[in-house]
Amino acid sequence: MNNFDWHRDQITIKTPVTNTYRNTQNVRRFLIDSCGPGFKFDREFMAWIKNGKPKTMGEVAAEWLRRKQK
Repeated sequence: MNNFDWHRDQITIKTPVTNTYRNTQNVRRFLIDSCGPGFKFDREFMAWIKNGKPKTMGEVAAEWLRRKQK
């Protein structure tokens, strides 16, 4: 999965966040579809995504929704 193209490849809830992860328009589309039209990146959330701990894009979406509920 190190060759995953964050700009073009299909992102699903099972897509692992790799060390090549980028906040692309493709990622934004996936997260808007998963979290709703109110989705927005912020610095704290972007840092959490790239913190080096294993996670999937489904977990990324769930974390954004959890943070929004606060």
